Amino acid sequence: MEVRLIGDPVLRKKTKEIEKFDEELKLLIEKMFSEMYRLDGVGLAAPQVGMSYKFFVMDDGENKKTVINPKIKSFSEDQIIFEEGCLSIPEVFAEIERPKTITVEYYNESGEKIEEELTDYTARIFQHENDHLNGILFTDKLSVVAKQRIKKRLNELIKEGKKKGKELGVIEP
Repeated sequence: MEVRLIGDPVLRKKTKEIEKFDEELKLLIEKMFSEMYRLDGVGLAAPQVGMSYKFFVMDDGENKKTVINPKIKSFSEDQIIFEEGCLSIPEVFAEIERPKTITVEYYNESGEKIEEELTDYTARIFQHENDHLNGILFTDKLSVVAKQRIKKRLNELIKEGKKKGKELGVIEP
């Protein structure tokens, strides 16, 4: 399992919903958690490992979650700014403004529907990973000035990501 870099077309695709909650999916989820922990990440979305499907894994340090076919039902008006990074954009960090609290709906790996309110760090991780399922990267949320500061590194990663993306293609689960 290899994490795809910015520039890889799979990171910009809209994802398909998961329809089968089977052992194959559970095995894939285990592999994604292993890869996320190996890389010291807090979240990893299916597109980041080459699959154009609507699910991600996350661990905020207190709770480990598998999130399948998520929907954000509501956002708070309160916003918080916090530094974000991404396993698909190594060594690049920037402050991003996001809603402090969100109400979400998703399925876990057993196909059970979950509805909950998330706040602070947990809400941030969920929003960041959910963005991946819609072809959005955290760098898309940066101002022109902020993008200029990281332009050189982004361009290097995009070039590498495009090349690797052609080699690896899109993986079907």
